[in-house]
Amino acid sequence: MSGWMRKFLARMAARIAKTAGPPHVSHTQGPGDTLNISSSSMVEKAADATARATPTPVARRVRGLSDRAIAWVFIAPTIILLLAINIFPLIWAIYLSFTNYRANRPNAPVQNVGLGNYERVLTDPDIWQAMQTTAHFVFWTILLQTVIGFTLAYLIDRKFRGHAFWTTLILIPMMLSPAVVGNFWRFLYEPQIGLFAYAVSLVTGIPTADIQMLGSVSLAPWAIIIVDTWMWTPYVMLICLAGLRSIPDYIYEAAEVDRASAWRQFWSITVPMALPFIMLAVLFRGIENFKMFDMVTLLTGGGPGSTTEVASITLKRAAFESWATGRASAFAIVLFVAVFGLANIYVKALNKVKQR
Repeated sequence: MSGWMRKFLARMAARIAKTAGPPHVSHTQGPGDTLNISSSSMVEKAADATARATPTPVARRVRGLSDRAIAWVFIAPTIILLLAINIFPLIWAIYLSFTNYRANRPNAPVQNVGLGNYERVLTDPDIWQAMQTTAHFVFWTILLQTVIGFTLAYLIDRKFRGHAFWTTLILIPMMLSPAVVGNFWRFLYEPQIGLFAYAVSLVTGIPTADIQMLGSVSLAPWAIIIVDTWMWTPYVMLICLAGLRSIPDYIYEAAEVDRASAWRQFWSITVPMALPFIMLAVLFRGIENFKMFDMVTLLTGGGPGSTTEVASITLKRAAFESWATGRASAFAIVLFVAVFGLANIYVKALNKVKQR
């Protein structure tokens, strides 16, 4: 049986050697000339060693498998791992959403409550307030990041002197950890010693003690929007820059021949051809901002009061503070369906734009 495996691996080695070409042979002149063969002989030796090490039961099972079946054998562990990490928790959450299960009482009897958890979620005013707060964050962060990111990409695409240095400098916030960014901006927002308060006071004349970015009901949401825009605008810029640099130069040359102005070229060539990339950036940032949790937790923790309590924080409090695991699972499924449905609609619109 191991002989069959040796022949099978030898045939694979022959295919590899045939694809790679003739073996590379190098001669070294001088005392003790050596001959080095670096392709098929090495593969054949490895195949022979693998065949000898293959247990007989395994070799018996492999006999007669097609290339497609062998490929599935190799990728099956990865697929199983992905199913265990992604699919099983989703199915388990769907099951828990129909029960009164509490994670802090694992031995308590679990009862089926039907659609009761979903009814409570959809009629809870606090949850709707959290969804409204989340929509506010998503809208303004996407708007600011898209406008500023595309503007920076358009300027950098001009390839002015020192554009590589400025590109690297702009990308730094995106490379930092959210924990670092959150603590860094929390320090900047301090009314007594924070540089942000001093800068605003210098421009507006307002005393620094009155600039409570994280403690004010009206300013706290904008404080988080500023931080998220500062951190993730470079990401949008990179995607937009890729779109701008994918536009062929001959299109602009043809427009110049037709005496099209720079403004006309921008709206008739640059924006339409970069639009799929802009929409892709909006999709990525929209999904990520809908899940916003770490930055809000580090800066305000959902306060003051519940002014900055987004949907993810409401979900966390229901699951790990109130220990209403069943209701929290129903809320998670509602969020998943909402994001998945909106993303599908958006992707269809994106495909239509790409096909134009």
